[in-house]
Amino acid sequence: MRFGVLGPLTVWAPGGEPVQVPEVKVRALLAALLMRPGRPVSADRLIEDLWRGRPPGDPLAALRVKVSQLRRVLGGRELIAFQAPGYALQVTPESVDAGLFESLIGRAQRTDDLGVRAELLRQALGLWRGAAYAEFADEPFARTAVARLDEQRLVAMEELAETRLGLGEHGLLAAELAGLVAENPLRERLRAVHLRALYRAGRQNEALAGYGDLRRRLADDLGLDPGPELVALHQAILEQDPALEPPARPRTNLPAPLTRLVGREAAVAEVRSLLGAGRLVTLTGPGGVGKTRLALAAAPGVADAGAFEGGVWLVELASLTAQAAVVEVAEAIAAVLGLRDDVAGSMTDRLAAALEGKRTLLVLDNCEHVVEQVAALAGRLLRAAPGLRILATSQESLRIEGEALWSVPPLEREAAVELFAARAGIEPDADVAEICARLDGLPLALELAATRMRALTPRQLADRLDDRFRLLASGRRGAPARQQTLRAMIDWSWELLTEGERVVLRRLAVHADGCTLEAAEEICAEPGVDVLDLLARLVDRSLVVRVPGPRYRLLESVAAYCQERLAEAGELDGVRLRHVRHYAGLAERLEPCLRGHGQRGALARLDAEAANLRAALDAAARLGAAGEAVRLVNAMAWYWVLRGRFGEGQRALEAALALPGAPASGAAQATLWLAGLRMLAGRPEVPADEVYEAVEEPLARARARWFVGFALFGYDDLSLSQGLIERALTTFRELDDRWGTAAALNVLARYAAMRGDLAALRRDGERGLALFREVGDRWGEMRAAENLSTLAEITGDYAEATSLRVEGLRMAEELGLWSSVSDALSRLGRIAMLTGDHARAEDYHERARRLAVAQSNRPAEEFAELGLALGARRQGRLEEAERRLRPWLDWVRDVAGEPGLALILAELGFAAEQRGDAAAALELQREGLAAARRVGDPRATALALEGLAGARALGGRYEQAGLLLGKAAALRDAVGAPLPPGERGDVARITAAVTAALGGDGLAAAQARGAKAPIEQLTAEA
Repeated sequence: MRFGVLGPLTVWAPGGEPVQVPEVKVRALLAALLMRPGRPVSADRLIEDLWRGRPPGDPLAALRVKVSQLRRVLGGRELIAFQAPGYALQVTPESVDAGLFESLIGRAQRTDDLGVRAELLRQALGLWRGAAYAEFADEPFARTAVARLDEQRLVAMEELAETRLGLGEHGLLAAELAGLVAENPLRERLRAVHLRALYRAGRQNEALAGYGDLRRRLADDLGLDPGPELVALHQAILEQDPALEPPARPRTNLPAPLTRLVGREAAVAEVRSLLGAGRLVTLTGPGGVGKTRLALAAAPGVADAGAFEGGVWLVELASLTAQAAVVEVAEAIAAVLGLRDDVAGSMTDRLAAALEGKRTLLVLDNCEHVVEQVAALAGRLLRAAPGLRILATSQESLRIEGEALWSVPPLEREAAVELFAARAGIEPDADVAEICARLDGLPLALELAATRMRALTPRQLADRLDDRFRLLASGRRGAPARQQTLRAMIDWSWELLTEGERVVLRRLAVHADGCTLEAAEEICAEPGVDVLDLLARLVDRSLVVRVPGPRYRLLESVAAYCQERLAEAGELDGVRLRHVRHYAGLAERLEPCLRGHGQRGALARLDAEAANLRAALDAAARLGAAGEAVRLVNAMAWYWVLRGRFGEGQRALEAALALPGAPASGAAQATLWLAGLRMLAGRPEVPADEVYEAVEEPLARARARWFVGFALFGYDDLSLSQGLIERALTTFRELDDRWGTAAALNVLARYAAMRGDLAALRRDGERGLALFREVGDRWGEMRAAENLSTLAEITGDYAEATSLRVEGLRMAEELGLWSSVSDALSRLGRIAMLTGDHARAEDYHERARRLAVAQSNRPAEEFAELGLALGARRQGRLEEAERRLRPWLDWVRDVAGEPGLALILAELGFAAEQRGDAAAALELQREGLAAARRVGDPRATALALEGLAGARALGGRYEQAGLLLGKAAALRDAVGAPLPPGERGDVARITAAVTAALGGDGLAAAQARGAKAPIEQLTAEA
């Protein structure tokens, strides 16, 4: 979404269509927020801005109404966030035309290239559609911003005028500035540019008259004289000082650019800096990356500075053959310089003599096919002519002494989108960004693709990029043949390679998002081929990109081209199978490390290879390699669990299991992984016993049982989960598997917490934590610490619970375990809520919810939503609490089972009681009590009894309420978990109502009787 304030207040949707903002005060609110995009504006300030000292009776409520109206117009709460002490418009400065204006001005001021500066300034001034904040220009809150922007606009106009003067546009400029000077007659900088333009246009008398007009106005209006710079300019005009004439431009054959160079401002400055410091600079990079365009942009800036009296000359070498002699390169340069070739003697010697004693810049373009010849000649010329500088473009370096290399990268995302949109004449959007990413930010590919926008939409173009060579087969008339199509561009590079280089390059194309040296050597291997040496040569030729890691990758277009070459060579299936086997083996080697001291490194390595691992699975499916596919997914499954990628894991396991011919043991193991992942995603499907027995290896079988039991935790049939965990624990102990033992104890500790067995919770939790620390599993440490933090929460030690959960969150974030991060955030939110910090609690829970939604992790989403509902009810927002809870009732009944159901029903019952609906409260609490008793959790049962007490007290049945409170307290005392301070709010409210009716003694007597009575008796009476 974009915003305009340089003229009438305007909002544009992401697609470019205008968004109507009705009602003046809502528009004024938006204007006030746009003055400080991304920063909070206090509510007091906004109230003053909107009502000018005459606010309504409840100004904060009125402001909230306007904020709500503006949110509806802009499409939701996300753009306007509450940030103490007010509100902030969550947009970047450059999404507002005033911010973009200031950004363009800043970029213009940082470049030395007059042409680039003029273009940036024109773009900046072109954003103005009228007076700034037009409809609010007279409002007190807008005056400062309007004055600042108006001044910036005038300064930009002056800078553009000075820049155009430097470019020699004095005739046209003199006429254009007349009106601006008439509107601003006392601006001395503007007058100075106008006087210089008039003088250079041969209008000396008008220039002198203009100075006289300024001097009179200053004297009459301000009692001042012109400044010293204008006085000196006046004197120079009188004397016709030669310094006022435009500087002589050196000789050059550089073509004038037809379009603006996008995204290369910093690159131009760096290349010029290298040219200033050295005598030979070579721009390297893959075909189509824009080496020539960058060289041409960098060279004129040096020429404009008068640095080369011998001229700045472009020498195009693409027409030479790869077998050309050194003398043919010399003849090409001589032809550009105008040297005769009918004179006796060596052309190389005569060329060196012609360049000697003159400062000259040669731009030698497209050297890669004659790189050895150019290197030999350049070395000789640089030694013979001290004033010579050479700027070369090549896919590889010249490798001679004194050479400075500058690798031209593809365009950054923002610049690529800007280039494509400008060339296509469309507004950028998500589809344009996808096109630019798929084309690797290569300017030539983007230019070719942009020509297709006359016939296709961006979405249609993006969908056709898999067939990019046919799609981008035309579009640049007048360009060299190698730049007229995407295929021709890469053909040019391919033809320069040796056969060994071609073998390695085409085999690298099976990788996705690059590979390590180890992978390249294994997958590209060929008898008698030194893969490392050839890989280094391909990097030098800019066909392979070396990125941090180190890793080696191909641009997407080069990879697509090489896959075609791989198929032509009859190697495609064979090399793909090598790729599958390599990555299946890598995943199997890393899998044990995911459960120990090497966990962080193994996660990072698998993260880096995620694209290759997905590609390997796809290739295994296409090749029908069921055994390799099952090997791969079984080795990857625990990684998917740790990373919270339940959807990806399920799809991969389903794809592998769909292939016929997989080994029975591996297929059974994959089936169990799939069942567990489905449970974690909220789809319980319990495998049959024979599936476990089909897993041959005992440890793998025990881990499969543990994983399914772990995933089943919290679902309806608690005995099934616990049985699987206990059977797995027996095997783990027999095999002395400490990780498995710790993992099983961790789940058993959670069951102990559920049934209120605090002693078992402490015992199993502490033992599990010790074992996880021993084996070095940070995930396990974090999960074990969760159990001990639950114990601390139950006993009311909130400081200890917070400390353990903060440490757990730190570990989860450190490892990138985002499903665990969501859980840890929700648990921290619970503690914040219990300690009364509701703002922090809501922040924690909302962050947890967003993260869970992004991962399609339904259990974690439910846990976070429950926390938001708990906080809303405790703050009296009963409608919000019920709105958050009710959608989860059916899901919990169908999927999660009784434990989650008991708590949601209790919360809904308390909400009904608080809004005075005794019948609904009674029904909900009865249903919650039944669920809690089926679970067997004394604390959940006590909570339901307390809820029933509230419902009965609301209905005037105070004696029964007292009995129920007594039984609830007895249950909590029996497990050593009396209500901690943060959870006493509901009981305190209900107790106060009962005390008011029965008196303190009456309540105590009822509680004493209730503590001894059976639950069935009390609930029957209730």
